[in-house]
Amino acid sequence: MTAPLTEDLIRSAAPIADRRKGSRHVWFLNTAFDRIGFDTALERIARRAPGAPFAFVVTPNVDHLVRMKHDRALAPLYAQAWLTVCDSRVLELLAFMSGESVDVTPGSDLTEALFETAIDRDEPVVVIGGSQAVIDGVRARYGLTDLRWHEPPMGLRHKPDAIAACAAFVAANPARFVFLCVGSPQQEMIAEACLERGDCTGVGLCVGASLDFLSGQARRAPHWIRRLRLEWLHRLSEEPARLWKRYLVEGPKVLVLWWEWRKARARLRAFERDLQTRI
Repeated sequence: MTAPLTEDLIRSAAPIADRRKGSRHVWFLNTAFDRIGFDTALERIARRAPGAPFAFVVTPNVDHLVRMKHDRALAPLYAQAWLTVCDSRVLELLAFMSGESVDVTPGSDLTEALFETAIDRDEPVVVIGGSQAVIDGVRARYGLTDLRWHEPPMGLRHKPDAIAACAAFVAANPARFVFLCVGSPQQEMIAEACLERGDCTGVGLCVGASLDFLSGQARRAPHWIRRLRLEWLHRLSEEPARLWKRYLVEGPKVLVLWWEWRKARARLRAFERDLQTRI
């Protein structure tokens, strides 16, 4: 007889039982990722009707999942997303080692592809976050004539009025694409505020520092480093003072999260087998 399932175990592992072959999502750790690759994600975003009600895309990585583990109030932000794609090749590897398939769609790659293939130079593009140098760099690189920028204050997470102001800016500046570049969970909080208003349109993309790379204000890792799943190490070498805690202290906690998830999955499967023997 298996041990009784605790409330935490049911909450963390029960979605596994609901994910069947061919379903829309794959549940891994504490997030339901869409079962779509990079090309499909890009196509869905690019083809969405410009006037459709606001929807947003989240790109969880190791940092996001560890933060959600310790602050469960963040999970509903991600649960409201229209698309959830994996931003981390480390998560992809952990999923593979667990017998799961999680496609990788890095937010920076997705952002670049949209500017390169989907965004017309003369259409309005909204950006929340970034600096004047980032905005000038992106505008110059792509010849944008109607880039609309809102710069929120620091400490946004603890300033509900400032978050509301960001959402108001999105509502007042209709655009097909809204790039939310203020880091997690601030960008997801803005996306939620846009949903709650009910008068925003377009696709919001929660893509962190993606525009920093496109503008030339930050240097992204070469492709070979990304393929080796070492982009995090490159970023650490570029900004050690800012990122050392994220990658050297918080990041490794994903291994604990992964281990707990594997144990929960094993217990759930044992529980299901026990139920089958009783039927």
